[in-house]
Amino acid sequence: MEQTAHSAAPQGGEAGDGASGPELAVETRALTKIYGGRDATGRRALDAVDLAVPRGSIFGLLGPNGAGKSTLINILAGLVVKTGGTARIWGHDIDGDTRAARAAIGVVPQELNLDSFFTPREVMEQQAGFYAVPKRERRTMEILEAVGLADKADAYARSLSGGMRRRLLVAKALVHNPPVLVLDEPTAGVDVELRRSLWAYVRRLNENGATILLTTHYLEEAEALCDRIAIIDHGRVIACEPTPDLLKRLDQRTVTVTLASEAPGALTGQLGALAPERAGPHRLVFRFSGRDSGIPAILAALQEAGLAIADLATEETDLEDIFLSLTAGDGEDGGRREARDPMAGTVAVARAGPDP
Repeated sequence: MEQTAHSAAPQGGEAGDGASGPELAVETRALTKIYGGRDATGRRALDAVDLAVPRGSIFGLLGPNGAGKSTLINILAGLVVKTGGTARIWGHDIDGDTRAARAAIGVVPQELNLDSFFTPREVMEQQAGFYAVPKRERRTMEILEAVGLADKADAYARSLSGGMRRRLLVAKALVHNPPVLVLDEPTAGVDVELRRSLWAYVRRLNENGATILLTTHYLEEAEALCDRIAIIDHGRVIACEPTPDLLKRLDQRTVTVTLASEAPGALTGQLGALAPERAGPHRLVFRFSGRDSGIPAILAALQEAGLAIADLATEETDLEDIFLSLTAGDGEDGGRREARDPMAGTVAVARAGPDP
């Protein structure tokens, strides 16, 4: 799959060249979707969502089930009609310049929605026909080769494994050379080896100019791939920052020390001042900010107390910790959460609405 992946990167066409173009590949302003009416009785799936996806980025869109991610993607794909606000893809308004906006985006859905009696070659040719790609410009075998399906080009889709079908969906989304590729849970239900292979392929597409919008529940995947992440909850964007900045939000480290002998009943001196948690007769857990002296202070305190170390393990904040801290439960003020305005870089207050 990795040998010829470079050949399937966006190369222009009606959608434009992935290596140049507008500063923002995708932009939404006050994008709103209310199901069941436009008044307060309807379900507000999206509540004035502002997003700015820079050209050439791998942009992660995270959130719990029902947060509004699929609604947002379906609006961009033209499958759901928005209630209010605006959305632009590659500079094209989805309402005012619908044809160009559709040509600029390729969507890989979460569902394996393939006709069992079509071959990969037929699937690709049919999709190219939908986008009016002239036969002389079609790259069916080139793309199938890139995703490792050239040898299955004439096999019925029903005979393909789940992982192969997932790769065929990626290939299908690339037939019209879109500069923007949306991957909706691309590795859901696939094995570890295929997941790593897909990660490598996504990176190659991005290196060759494609802007990637990725939704995933594998937070390790988002942390490894995305250079910027937005977290959406209850239809509102509650965080949108470069991944390193997002990971600094908690800035907490945990050190678990296993002692060679049982810890004393009373912890005094430097050790007592660090206030470790007891995780067993021989185990102490220290939590501290990355700005604190941390491990050197812990080692000095243990030496002062005359305690020998049998083992020491450290754990740093990861994306899962941040995600849970931002989305788990309502705050003490009745659902108000601090959220960063992704367009202006300022701090705003987001109120959680009904779960869509």
